[in-house]
Amino acid sequence: MNQLDQLESKSVHILREAYREFKSLCMLWSIGKDSTVMLWLARKAFFGHVPFPLVHIDTAYKMPEMIEYRDKFAREWRLNMVVGQNKAQLASGVTFPNGKLTRIECCRALKSEALKHTLSGEWDRLRMNHTTGQYELDTNREPYTGVIVGVRSDEEGSRSKERYFSPRDKHNDWDVDDQPPELWSQYKTAFAPGTHVRIHPLLDWTELNLWEYIEREKIPVVDLYFDQGQEKRYRSLGCGPCTTPVDSTSKTVAEIVAEIRTGKFANIAERSGRAQDKEDGGGLETLRRDGYM
Repeated sequence: MNQLDQLESKSVHILREAYREFKSLCMLWSIGKDSTVMLWLARKAFFGHVPFPLVHIDTAYKMPEMIEYRDKFAREWRLNMVVGQNKAQLASGVTFPNGKLTRIECCRALKSEALKHTLSGEWDRLRMNHTTGQYELDTNREPYTGVIVGVRSDEEGSRSKERYFSPRDKHNDWDVDDQPPELWSQYKTAFAPGTHVRIHPLLDWTELNLWEYIEREKIPVVDLYFDQGQEKRYRSLGCGPCTTPVDSTSKTVAEIVAEIRTGKFANIAERSGRAQDKEDGGGLETLRRDGYM
């Protein structure tokens, strides 16, 4: 069994454990490469069917290609697709692109708060109707208590402190100093009532592992990851106003794999193009303590 097989096997095991242990389970799909690999693993774990909702938090500032990709594969793979949004904040016009918030404040409002209230069922959710192919108001307001997230330990500092099954309090707040030990692949999946648990099947994967797996499995990813002729591509995807591409001529998955193997980005953080990370002191711990992915 090679390294990719071992990673796949462990991730599939964690996904199946989560499905067995949590009654109200969902998976966050950011449309990026990490959560798309995680979605692919879920389809493998459950024989082509994903038995829980996919939740996407739409800030209204995502790049159009990301939304087109989301809806194309939600329809093609018959995903139980749920979308949440901070409609009141967007209606007020108080956002970073409008010059009225810092990037961190905007992320907190459009991502952290939207995620918290979408997961709790307090705010409206839109669910794709596969008969019409359109989004409609979801009548199910049950809170999601188990949330599968595509976090990787190597991606940035605060994520290296996560567990495979990581508890949050009822407000989704993360106490980084109060995480259960996970020794010899023994996972704690029983928590006190009201505990919100994040599940991280990709914790051991690296950026290179992801692209090698995408190449092996022929997983379709957003074209933004590839050079479109400007000798630039996105290495990490987020909101358009806060995300910049890297210099790269890689036009295919194989070329990205070869590029990463050269060590070109060895001393450049994967999320270096995400401006809110720099505003948060070079990491995401401030936002993540408040429930950010």
